[in-house]
Formats: sequence, structure tokens, C-alpha cells
Amino acid sequence: MAKNQNKSFLLGEEKINRLMLKFSLPCIMSLLVGSLYNIVDQIFIGNSELSTLGNAATGVVFPVFIIAQAFAWCLGDGCAAYLNICQGKNDYENAHKAIGASITVAALSGVLMMAVVYAFKAPILTLFGASENTVGLAAQYLDVVLLMMPVFILCNMMNSVIRADGSPAWAMLSMLLGAIVNIILDPVFIFGLHLGMTGAALATVIGQAATFVMTLVYFRNTKTFKLTKRSFKPELRSLKSIVCLGFSTFVTQLAIVVVAIISNVQLAKYGAMTKFGADIPIAIIGIQSKVFTIVINLVVGIVLGCQPIISFNMGAKKYDRVKELYKKIVLSALIIGASFTAIFQLAPELVIGMFGTPSNVPNPEDYWEFGIMTMKIFMSLISISCLIKVNSIFFQAVGKPVQAAVTSVVRELLCFVPLIIILPLVTGGVESILFAAPISDFIAMIVTATLSVSFIKSLQKTESTEAPSVSIMPSKKGVIVTVSRQHGTSGKQIGKILAEKLSIPFYCKEMTALAAEESGLSLEFIDDINIDSPAILQGLYHSTEVVQRAIAAQNAVIKKIANEGSCVIVGRAADHVLDGYENVINVFIHAPEEYRIKRIMESYGEDYDTARKDVRHSDEARASYYKSISGMVWGEAHNYHLVIDGQIGVEASADVIYSYVSSHSKSEIAH
Repeated sequence: MAKNQNKSFLLGEEKINRLMLKFSLPCIMSLLVGSLYNIVDQIFIGNSELSTLGNAATGVVFPVFIIAQAFAWCLGDGCAAYLNICQGKNDYENAHKAIGASITVAALSGVLMMAVVYAFKAPILTLFGASENTVGLAAQYLDVVLLMMPVFILCNMMNSVIRADGSPAWAMLSMLLGAIVNIILDPVFIFGLHLGMTGAALATVIGQAATFVMTLVYFRNTKTFKLTKRSFKPELRSLKSIVCLGFSTFVTQLAIVVVAIISNVQLAKYGAMTKFGADIPIAIIGIQSKVFTIVINLVVGIVLGCQPIISFNMGAKKYDRVKELYKKIVLSALIIGASFTAIFQLAPELVIGMFGTPSNVPNPEDYWEFGIMTMKIFMSLISISCLIKVNSIFFQAVGKPVQAAVTSVVRELLCFVPLIIILPLVTGGVESILFAAPISDFIAMIVTATLSVSFIKSLQKTESTEAPSVSIMPSKKGVIVTVSRQHGTSGKQIGKILAEKLSIPFYCKEMTALAAEESGLSLEFIDDINIDSPAILQGLYHSTEVVQRAIAAQNAVIKKIANEGSCVIVGRAADHVLDGYENVINVFIHAPEEYRIKRIMESYGEDYDTARKDVRHSDEARASYYKSISGMVWGEAHNYHLVIDGQIGVEASADVIYSYVSSHSKSEIAH
């Protein structure tokens, strides 16, 4: 408890500037180190005899890496979130099983991807925009990197787990080691041994191998979990939870792939109709994408690092601090974006020149012309791109997945992709494709700004209401009864009467107050985590960091209550949380909808339509909450020891449960 209170004080009271520096700097460094993998090869290739065609070839292969990262980060981010949930619940058994199973699936994904891409290499490279001049170079590079595809996916996946295990420095250093090895070997293989694209690819995969070795060393001495042989057996239940938690990352990466492929195809098609040809535009856009990644990673590092601070203060309803954080993050993004905009507008040739001078194109002047044009037009509104990315991650941190999803896809899929298809049809020139980026930025910023202003205005000006003083009541050793119920079955009343009959403590709303004290989050926020957000989107809502923090605190409190001895616990998926505990009886109370609607009308004075809406929404929310944390279906009879039709009445229902509890020994009800 003291540790949690200290952390709460740090996140909720420490100066914002100091917190931002402490949390964001390591994240920024880690992302920038990761970016080196994407940019180092291209710099050395561009400065070699491979020149422009070599850069175009790496641009063609780039979508393969993005697809691989989609699998890796889906499993890695999902695993990291799942590990954090397990840490909050002190659930070490499921943690090691989930991580081991994810490693197995990651390796199998790498093998499968390697086999598929090898089998369809030529059509895939053509689809990604390879011309007759670059397809051979792209194939040379791809042949080597595919050999290490399982290692590449495992490295990215395991790195996320290392960060979640509380070792971000090790994660960063492992990536840095690989980048350094790559930087050292690139000139040796490309210039010294004249291995060309094969040499660049060899340097990359050897760097990946170095990173992999360092991650393996860490996994021999982890902090919060321990892998054994049985950990690596895939378990559908935990894998399903992991994929759900990491699914948004997977979709985001696939969107990047779609954009990259369509961009390459359009550039090659319309570039071939102009003096630039098919290869110069793809080579330049390949350079632009690497530079763009560095800029975006700077601002992403800031907001990602601040996620725990944002989530905590949002959950604690310290809205003034949330607003202050938002303003400072936005200001930082604007400063970074404006600084790079000035470079791209005033000295674009310096940026292009980093990647070598053209030596294998018909007219080098065309290369420079298209490169300068790309930096000045395509990157003209990169400040807005930074703001869009910042807002998307910010919305995720405050538990607004709908807004996060909208800001993520509106620029790329709803604006950019249609524009790069339509604009050249209208103008007939490859140059028009470059205007798709600033136009998309402008439109997406209008949408993002509207959502952001609406959210900031929605924040209450008052601080959170303090949770009432509640303590865990001492109890005797004995049975623990968990009561799950459909809305309108009077499950809370039944549980309270049962507790009185058994002379044991009763917990319902008391759990949220205890969880608020445990976590530092507000009572109102924790009380609403199983009813907030539209029903169809609750799974996504429950995956957000702030909600996961609340769920972890609540689950920890349920276990503390159970550890004190016999009690009755109503709601909050307590049956799942206490899975594996001895002497637990799980009860589910149901009733026909019409009966429950009538009960709600009598209890709260609601009209029929309102009562029916409340019953359906509440049941959907409870089912979604239960499924999101357990992976099981709420209300299925085989998940409970006793299922009761609440139509028999409150007193009669309590009597049935009392009789069941009294007639079963500890051995008979043990799991």
C-alpha cells in the first residue's frame, strides 16, 4: 500500500515538467534507437555505387518490415499490457504462460511469413512498386533479411515485454547494440567487401541477431515472471486476451502498409510518365519516410512516456493536471514540428544529401529536383502531422478509444489514400501526389482539433470527490460467495441478506472505495469502468491504460478481501479474479427481461422504455467487462456453482444460496 501511495503522490503531485522529463526521455531515446535500423542502411546504400536505385529497392522492401512489425507489436504490446494486468493481480502463473505462448506464436509467425514471402517474392515486390531496374536489387536485400524474419519479430515482441517488466534501459540498450553493429558492418560489407545490397542486408540481420542475444540474456533473469518449458505451450485463452489488447497496434501498422504500397504503386506509375521515371520518386519517398519516422518518434516518445502520468491523473479526476499535461505535450510537438519544417523548407538539399548523390540515374538534376520538391511540399505541414499523432495517443491514454481510432485513420486511410489516387487522375502529374500529404494533414487536423476541443471542454473543473473511508473487515476462515447478476434481479440485496444470514462481511460498492484508496484513482472513475463507453466499443475501452490501472487495483482489492476470510462479494467479476482460490462458491442470478424491467420501474420510478434501455445496456456492459478480463462468456451456467432464477424473490433467493453453502463441505466446493 505504501508503495502505491508513493507512486500516486509522484504521478498526482510532482511538477509536470519534472515528470515529463523523467518519463519521456527514456522513451524518446528508445524510439530513436529503433529508428536507426530503418535509416542506417539507406544512408550507406545511397552513398555507395548502388545510389538511387539501391535506395528505391530498400523503399520497395520497407512494407515487408512493417508487416512483420504488425505481428511483433500486436503480440508485444498485448503481452506488455497483459503482464501489467497480471502484476496488478499478483497473477504470476498466467503471466509466464502468456509470455511464453506469445514467444511461440511470434516465432511461428516469422517462419510463416518467411515461407509465404519467399514463395511469392517476385509478385510481392512488383506489388510493392519494384521496377525492372530495382526488382533484382530488392530481391537481393529481401533474400537475406527473410532468413532472420523470426528473429526480427521475436526481437520486437520481446522488447515490449522487457519494458513492461520494468527494464526500459535494457530494452533500449539491446536495440542500441543492434544499431551499432549495423552501423559498423554496413561500410565493411558495402564498401570494403563490395557486397552491395546483400552486404547491407547482412549488416542488418547480424545487428538483429546481436539484439536478440541480449534479449535472451535478459529473459534468463526477469523481474516479475519466470519462463519454464511449459510456458511455451500456446494457450488459447491468454493468447486471445493478448491479441485483443494489441489489436489496435496491429491495425495501425497494417494501415501504414496499405499507405506505403499504394504510394509506391502510384509514384511508379505516374513517375514513369514524366522525366523523373519510376525509380527516382520511390527512392525519394523512401528517404522521406525514414526522415518522417525520426520526427514523429520524437513527439511520440514524449506522449508515450507521459501515458502513465496522463492515465493516472485522468483516473484520479485531476483534470487541471490533465489539461496542463496536454498543453505542454502539444507545445513540445509544435516546437519539434516547426524546427524540422524550417529545415525542410530552408535546406532540403542537406537532408536529401545525407543519403548520397545520384550516380545511376539518367539525369541527376531530376533526382535533386524531385527530392527538394518532396521535402518542401510533402513535409510542409509536418507540425500538424505531429499534433495528430500526439492527440491520437493522448486519447488512448485518457480512455477515449473512439477518438483515438478516428484520429489515427482519418489522415492515412480516409484522406491520404483517396487523394494519392484522385489527384494524379485530375492533373496527370506525379508532382500532384506530393500535395496529398499537406491536404490530408489539414483535413485531419480539423477533425482532430474538433475532438480535442470537445474533450478538453468536457473535463470537469472540480477535483474528484474523495472516497469514503472504508476498510477491509476481519473475518473467520470459511466460504467465500461471489454473486454475479443480471441488472434488475436485486442481486445486491440478495447478497446482503445472505451475508447477514452467514454472519460474514458483505462487499459491493465498498470494493470501489478500497480500490480508489489502493490506486489513487477516483471513486467515480473506478465505479464506472464496467458501464462506461458505448457497449459495442467497451472491449477497446477496457484495453486503455487508465482503465487497466483501475481494473488491476480493483482485482488486487478483491484478493485482499478474500485473503481475510469468509465473505460475500457482489459483482466486478470476482468469480474470475478468485479463480484458483479454495472454498469459493460462484453464484449467478438471472430472470426474464420483463420481470427485471418491472423491478427497475418499481425501484427507480422509470418509465418502461427507459427501464428496458437501462436493463439491456447494463447487461451488455457487464458481459463486455467480464469477457475483457476473463475471456469467458458472462452468465454461462457452467462457469458457476449455482444459477438462480431471481423471480422466486429476494428472500427466497438468499435462502437457496444459504442452504447450498451450508450443505457443501470445503472439499466439495474447491476448484
